[in-house]
Amino acid sequence: MKQEPAPKVLVLGVGNLVMGDDGVGIRVVQQLQREYRFPKSVEIVDGGTLGLDLLPVLEGRSHLIMVDAVETGKEPGTCVRLAGEELPVALETKVSPHQMGLKDLLSVARLMGQAPGEMVLIGVQPGSIQMGTDLTHEVSLQVETMKGAVLKELTAFGVECRPVSRTVNVCRD
Repeated sequence: MKQEPAPKVLVLGVGNLVMGDDGVGIRVVQQLQREYRFPKSVEIVDGGTLGLDLLPVLEGRSHLIMVDAVETGKEPGTCVRLAGEELPVALETKVSPHQMGLKDLLSVARLMGQAPGEMVLIGVQPGSIQMGTDLTHEVSLQVETMKGAVLKELTAFGVECRPVSRTVNVCRD
């Protein structure tokens, strides 16, 4: 029996850490990088506000999971999972300038034949995107939920997510 090749997955957190809830995607991927180990076929990237500069990172990916604040018109802190054709529609209403770049990134990747076959956005409705480094209470409560949603997507793609072992260093005389 022929074994399927491992999916080449990109988990891409986007946003701006100095614009309140807009930085939630970055915070989620930073926690994933610290708390989990992934196979070589999975890359966890802090995409910041790079937009089209991220095009080379998409090349050769079979799966893309984006993590971001997204305008849904729902209550702040409401989490959403959007996939496939829902993504361009969701990115029409931009929360911040980087989302136009994200929409352009996906469009250009599609035109160049570099768009991943599977694309998912794990998002949360922001409460505030004012200058500042703190998340609103409603959004900060959803960071663990969003992280869990990313891990669930990875597992569904057949990716093994291993928590980093928490060893206690004991000093002996």
